[in-house]
Amino acid sequence: MKKVFYAPYVMLALALMGIMVAFYDAYSIYNGQPLWCPPPINGCNEVANSPYARIFNLPVGYYGVVYYLYMFGLAALLAFDPFSHGLRFAALAYAALGVCFSIYFMYLQIAFIHAFCIYCLASAVTTLLLFIAALSHFRATRALRR
Repeated sequence: MKKVFYAPYVMLALALMGIMVAFYDAYSIYNGQPLWCPPPINGCNEVANSPYARIFNLPVGYYGVVYYLYMFGLAALLAFDPFSHGLRFAALAYAALGVCFSIYFMYLQIAFIHAFCIYCLASAVTTLLLFIAALSHFRATRALRR
C-alpha cells in the first residue's frame, strides 16, 4: 500500500498564498499605489517606503514572489517524488532561509521602522508554516526510508 504524504500539498497551498501576498505588495509598489492596510495595523506604507524595504534597489516584495514561486515548484516536485533526498533537503533549506529573512524583516520593523505591515506578518507566518511542513515531510520520509 502506498503511503500518502500531505505535506507537499500543504506546502503548495501555503506557497500559493505567499505568491498572492507578495504579488500584491510587488504590484502595488511597481505601480506606485499605496498598499491597503486594514486597521488596527496601518503601517504598511511606512514599511514599504522605508529604506529597509529594498535590497539592491528592488522592493522586497519582488524577492518574495520569487521565493514563493520557487517553494511552489519544490512542493509540486515533492508531490510527485516525495522520497527525493535532494528535493526534501532543498525544500527544508529554502524554507529555513525564508524563516531567517522573515525574522530579520520583523526585527527591522520593530527596532528601526517602528511600524508593522500586515502583509509582512502574513508572509512571515506563511514562511514559518512552510518550514514546519517541510520539516515534518523531511522527518516522515526519512523515518520510512530506514
